[in-house]
Amino acid sequence: MELQAIKTDRLYVKVAEQLSSLISEGSIPPGKRLPSERELAAKLNVSRPTIREAMIALELSGIVQIKTGSGIYVTDRKPLLVIEDKGIGPFEILELRSILEVEGAGMAALHITSEQIQALRIAILEMEEEEKQPDATEKADWKFHSIIASASQNSAISSVVDWLWQLRSQSDLSSAFAERLREDGIHPRIQDHTDIVNALESGEPEKAKSAMKRHIDNVTESASIYFESGK
Repeated sequence: MELQAIKTDRLYVKVAEQLSSLISEGSIPPGKRLPSERELAAKLNVSRPTIREAMIALELSGIVQIKTGSGIYVTDRKPLLVIEDKGIGPFEILELRSILEVEGAGMAALHITSEQIQALRIAILEMEEEEKQPDATEKADWKFHSIIASASQNSAISSVVDWLWQLRSQSDLSSAFAERLREDGIHPRIQDHTDIVNALESGEPEKAKSAMKRHIDNVTESASIYFESGK
């Protein structure tokens, strides 16, 4: 008896494969603009972040071209029936960050030290310097959020936050998307980070949570510009 390994595809992979099949059979011809993100999400009964990640996977496979602010168009490349799983997508990571890091910031406001506040301000300066480089990285941004997670004094939060940032660099899907955003001139918002530090320094958990939530919401909104301005 020959057994085959059980494979559980991520949801965005299944969505990408279904769309690829429709393109392959001619239901969506080359040059055709795909339905809007909102329409696809409703028809497929999945979240809009899942649709976005499916589109990134299809673009990496050369099956569609995403034209920022215009839409997503089918190329004349032969579609693949099986889309490669390229790791956890950026919008799923952002969704978890919006839960974990917001609460972590509230906890950090109660425990953060003056040394950690200073380290955060240094990280912001490093972030500004990084963004001046053509091959800008996100090391300073990672460092910034890691310091806050550590200041929460909850080792589980600290470990998961670091793991999420590692996922961003290890996932082909997330890495490719981050590179595209940088090419389009979308960078971390320095003012958001400054607002977070000021809120943490005030020692008020709700202010810190609000500042962190606003920051992650802004990151998500900026990333959504890649897809028809988030419509």
